[in-house]
Amino acid sequence: MIDSNKNKLYSESSVPLANDEGSPHFLIIAGEASGDLHGSNLVSALSAFLPRAQFTGMGGSKMREAGVATLFGIERMGTVGVVEVLGEFGHYYKVYRTLKREIASRRYAAVILIDYPTLNLRLAKQARRFDCPVFFFISPQIWAWRKGRIRHIRESVSKMFVVLPFEEKLYLDSGVDAEFLGHPFVDMVLPSRTRAESREKYSLSPKIKTVGLLPGSRMNEINSLLDVMVQAGEKIRDELGSCQFLLPVADSIDPDIIRQRLGTNPLGIQLIEGEPYDVMNSCDMLIIASGSATLEAGILGCPMVIIYKLNPLTHLLARWLVKIPLVGLVNIVAGEEVVPELIQDKVTAENISTQVLAVLQTPEKEQAIRERLLEIRKTLGEPGVMKVVAKRIADFMDELSINEKTPV
Repeated sequence: MIDSNKNKLYSESSVPLANDEGSPHFLIIAGEASGDLHGSNLVSALSAFLPRAQFTGMGGSKMREAGVATLFGIERMGTVGVVEVLGEFGHYYKVYRTLKREIASRRYAAVILIDYPTLNLRLAKQARRFDCPVFFFISPQIWAWRKGRIRHIRESVSKMFVVLPFEEKLYLDSGVDAEFLGHPFVDMVLPSRTRAESREKYSLSPKIKTVGLLPGSRMNEINSLLDVMVQAGEKIRDELGSCQFLLPVADSIDPDIIRQRLGTNPLGIQLIEGEPYDVMNSCDMLIIASGSATLEAGILGCPMVIIYKLNPLTHLLARWLVKIPLVGLVNIVAGEEVVPELIQDKVTAENISTQVLAVLQTPEKEQAIRERLLEIRKTLGEPGVMKVVAKRIADFMDELSINEKTPV
């Protein structure tokens, strides 16, 4: 029996390691677009080690393409903020009750949970009740808020795969079997062209500065950030005399919505679909919504100013709950404010343009930021992360199977 947390998380005799056809059946849960992508890559990697494995759960189009039979999609699961979530509470509760019943059915060899801790930590507790192993990929950010959750994680999660280097020690010191095998972004954040090739494709002049506008992948982010980004862009253009603007449209956003918001588009902002890394790599500076995209931009070494606005009540609750001074993921990994952050009332066109111009008008500062960001990239591990994670899970399941067959 595997029991690295010194707690009895499951009993071999009660865990159905395989279905009637002899292949392991996993329940895999992702709750938003990034989790859907990671989930699809993990399923593909696991299938190489366990070719007869089956997968059921919650995810999006990418997980379905990878072979997951989805009970729910993620389209209504990406709401941010306490106030915003209340409007979807009925749907969330239905999802939870259904997945809880799935776990209780004892049809699964193990549960794989990807990020999305509000739902997934509750499901982990249910899995523990029914002696089902739990693998958690992308750990809850207990270093930022609700550190008390660590006890429940220790009791219910069989193996935690963390993706930020400083998280491993934090979890191990608290008795959780955790391992840092690298961040999946090191395999994913890869432009399809060179910087020069992309700039030529987008018809960018080498004599004019290029600024990328990244307002986020959710409609509430578009609504709160796009207009102020455009206003800042006007100030930047006026100060520089000329400036080029690119806006990579997230897969989750209808480009026509952005076009409508831009109206006559006096800045000539180019909307680019499906090439976020090529866009980032083409820019001299980014104005970017706080989130995982800041780490992606950091891996590419692109200077940026991070901005974010929440519903006032949600922000008030966040200030009370969150215990770290930084909000941008790239800064959190660095342990310092490598790139500026503007949050809530500080998100103004004047403040944004001031920060952008401070970099664009000082080549030495721009180069120093690029070099520091590339140093951060080196801390995120080596390529092949999903393959290593999948191998760990496959080995874990093999050992369970051996233990199940061993006479007592």
